[in-house]
Amino acid sequence: MHGTLGFIVFVMAFPILIAAIVSTQEVGIVASFGDLMPGSHLFENYQTVMTDYNFGVYLLNSFIMSIVIVVGKLAISLLAALAIVYYDFPFKNLMFFVILFTLMLPVPVRFVPLFNIVTDLGWYNSMLALTIPYLASATTVFLLRQHFYSIPESIVEQAKLDGIGPFKFLFYVLIPMSKGMLAGVSVIMFIYAWNQYLWPLVIIDSQSQQVTQVGITLLQGDIQAGELQWSIVMAGAIITLIPPLLALIAFRKPLLETFGVQQK
Repeated sequence: MHGTLGFIVFVMAFPILIAAIVSTQEVGIVASFGDLMPGSHLFENYQTVMTDYNFGVYLLNSFIMSIVIVVGKLAISLLAALAIVYYDFPFKNLMFFVILFTLMLPVPVRFVPLFNIVTDLGWYNSMLALTIPYLASATTVFLLRQHFYSIPESIVEQAKLDGIGPFKFLFYVLIPMSKGMLAGVSVIMFIYAWNQYLWPLVIIDSQSQQVTQVGITLLQGDIQAGELQWSIVMAGAIITLIPPLLALIAFRKPLLETFGVQQK
């Protein structure tokens, strides 16, 4: 069993391993198994990507975009889940199903109207355009709703008897009792935001405002013009993988707990 699992992990990690090896070579063209040996240009290639091709700027833009999206989604989703679980209002269930219905809309379907709205607001080529359209998340609302339902009713009744208002109940009761869930959801949302490619490619025109996923494409475009080497592109790809990988390692426990709630 362990051997099978090890083989599956090796197969899944094999493309990343190849990219890491290629990123250390001078040219980075693999024509045979003999080319799959680590090269001696590790630091040179990574330094070239970070300094000569402004990958540091792409990383910073991606980091700011991801953090803003995570914080915004958490704030909006917490308020939405709080209202759905603990308050009665007309058509509550219908509104929740409308929120879930948005999961069925593929993102590319929304691009044209979204592009028109963003450009009409004057947000084209800005961080507002990258972040504001992604601040709402039906998945996060659903996960938080399920988690809030698992909180003992006695705690809710005690808060009502103490006369605690909705925001105090949220900040002093729900959030402290939901740290693991919030951490796990934040990791999922961070990785989702970090891997955004199509929307930044459409809405951002300036390279200085661009994110790291599109930055890799810009390197590939130069490759096709014969100005760069694949080793540089692979170095950029490996650098792009590091932030979400660190997030997964740091928050692996709450992330697993989050998926455990989904299985209930």
